[in-house]
Amino acid sequence: MTDQFNIAALDDVIHGRLRLGIMAYLSGSGAADFNELKARLQASDGNLSVHLRKLEEAGYVAIDKSFNGRKPLTRVVLTDKGRAAFVAYLNAIEKLLPQTGDQAG
Repeated sequence: MTDQFNIAALDDVIHGRLRLGIMAYLSGSGAADFNELKARLQASDGNLSVHLRKLEEAGYVAIDKSFNGRKPLTRVVLTDKGRAAFVAYLNAIEKLLPQTGDQAG
């Protein structure tokens, strides 16, 4: 239905390609370390850091920095708020898509 079409319902914090990738990856894994995200999303250190900070500021991810021996370890965890925001984002996207139902095929 076209009355459900509401482009403003898309969360701008999530909508960017890299942030959407972070949220999608974390929704399946729950948590990931920085290097894992960097490899999976084919991102540079700086670019990934900027986008993680934006998600952290929104409360969608929590970032824990520690050391594994002498090596720094950054873990990223999807928060409950982030999971709810991602589900709402996916629902908003679904409402933007044409409802094909039995018309397809």
